[in-house]
Amino acid sequence: MTGISLLLPITLTTMAVVLLAPVLPRLMAEYAHVPGHDYLVPMVLTLPSLCVALLCPVAGLLGDRFGRRRLLLMAFVLYAVVGMAPLVLTSLWAILASRVAVGIAEALIYVLSTTMIGDYFTGPARDRWLAGQTAFASVSALLFFNLGGVLGDFGWRTSFWVYGAALVMFALVWRYTWDTEPAAATPKASSAPAAASSPWGRLAVIVAITIYGSVFFYTVQIQASSGLVQLGLVSAARIGLFTSLASLGVPLGTFVYTRIAGQGPLRLLCGEFALIAAGFAIMGHSTSVPMFLAGCFVNQVGGGMLLPTLLVWSISLLPYEVRARGTGVWQSSFALGQWLSPLVVTALSLHWGGLMPAFAVLGHAALAGLGVAVAALVVSRRAAT
Repeated sequence: MTGISLLLPITLTTMAVVLLAPVLPRLMAEYAHVPGHDYLVPMVLTLPSLCVALLCPVAGLLGDRFGRRRLLLMAFVLYAVVGMAPLVLTSLWAILASRVAVGIAEALIYVLSTTMIGDYFTGPARDRWLAGQTAFASVSALLFFNLGGVLGDFGWRTSFWVYGAALVMFALVWRYTWDTEPAAATPKASSAPAAASSPWGRLAVIVAITIYGSVFFYTVQIQASSGLVQLGLVSAARIGLFTSLASLGVPLGTFVYTRIAGQGPLRLLCGEFALIAAGFAIMGHSTSVPMFLAGCFVNQVGGGMLLPTLLVWSISLLPYEVRARGTGVWQSSFALGQWLSPLVVTALSLHWGGLMPAFAVLGHAALAGLGVAVAALVVSRRAAT
């Protein structure tokens, strides 16, 4: 129950964006009279993610200084209160302000729940719970997208009631976790290199790989629908369904990771980048929807393996005293890759003559990731000595 209590909060970071996506058109209509609403209304969805990208290191610093559990419990309450605030708010600017507060709470929840998994578990158990975060986030995205669509039929405000789920997680964390001390925490993990006395140099290497890999991971999630349209698919319902099916490769990848985590970072990263590259190659040369979806699925299996590999590796380097801030730095780098992904794909599409050629180029870039992984491991091992 301790593991489940700390696994469930990852769904709140997904819910902040995905739950409201189906009601975005209604929000646009509601605030059509506000100057600049075309830019402001979509920020209702994106502001929390921006806050997470900017504030995760700060959340980690606070967690190391003031303790994880107390801050996490406070963050749940804040998330529920400001998350449900649009039920009564009428001003678009007030709603945007509440979304900034959601982002602050989200950054704390994201960093502290992950850090506490690192505090409470070690070895293969830690690997499984951290990998479970990736799978849980992916599956919950499918659930919240459909839930948001159903609730949206009752009005755009209705979806905001779901933010009250944070109070259930408050109760679980209150019941099944406890305050930890450095002596009680075990920074050692079985499937990654042992922690060095100063982890920051090696963590910087992992952060660089994370940004690189995150760009690939989010390409499919952001661009798959556009690729399906180019292949002649016009039904929005079918596009959503097919994209969701392809995204099931992520939880499958995390399951595979839990079975082979003991192989070590070098072998894992090489295999993961190879899968990502193969997926992009299939996507870039697709002439039919089934072929394109197969490429997306293979790509997402590799991505579902890559993220827990990097997360477990980074946490294994971090002693208790700096684990929260190190986790925050890693999670911020992951969010940065998400922000960079559409910019990279757009630039490649313009230069290489379209989205499909851009996918093929990304396949070559992912293959280069094999070399990056080997070089990074050599550098990190030198940093350890």
